[in-house]
Amino acid sequence: MEKTRFSLKKRILSFQYAFNGLRILIRDEHNVWIHLIVLAFVIFAGFYFNISNAEWMWIAIVSGFVLAMEAMNTAIENLSNYVMPERHRLIKASKDLGAAAVLISAVTAATVGVIIFLPKIIDLCSAC
Repeated sequence: MEKTRFSLKKRILSFQYAFNGLRILIRDEHNVWIHLIVLAFVIFAGFYFNISNAEWMWIAIVSGFVLAMEAMNTAIENLSNYVMPERHRLIKASKDLGAAAVLISAVTAATVGVIIFLPKIIDLCSAC
């Protein structure tokens, strides 16, 4: 593999490719819409409950984790469908593992959400 010199133009293009990937993800993947709706609700709840900077940090980390896993899962599915359009047990296993990665990240995010918001919801309910 030939090593190429640093090119600012190529670095800028790499951002364009990444933004195009985001556009494809949002346009084509319905599950991303679910994640984004939940994220909007979490952001609203974060402002409502005035969560701390550390709690915002955890929300940002796990939200990015979920969206990144969804993007990776989509990439695995698209590549798998291109390489092997017919059914194959290893392709199915690869797709299932990608889906499992999304599930693990979503459960992790939900767990962080419960840790952050449940005590605040309990305090709110006990004040009524």
